[in-house]
Amino acid sequence: MSKHVGDKRKRSFVKAMTFRGVIIIADSIIGWFLTHRIDLTAGFVIFTNIASTIIYYIHERIWSQIGWGKK
Repeated sequence: MSKHVGDKRKRSFVKAMTFRGVIIIADSIIGWFLTHRIDLTAGFVIFTNIASTIIYYIHERIWSQIGWGKK
């Protein structure tokens, strides 16, 4: 049995980055359909995805320390 119960930080980081890739594509498509402006879409996507990535990483690290639901 492993002494380390939670996910490793590298795994959490990679999960956050792959998730962000999917969200960047989705946000870009939605932003373009709503604004039809590259500048507004790009600004929105960049700002929200940097903030969301940081928040997701912190959330993931907290949950990796919680034993609830793990075997």
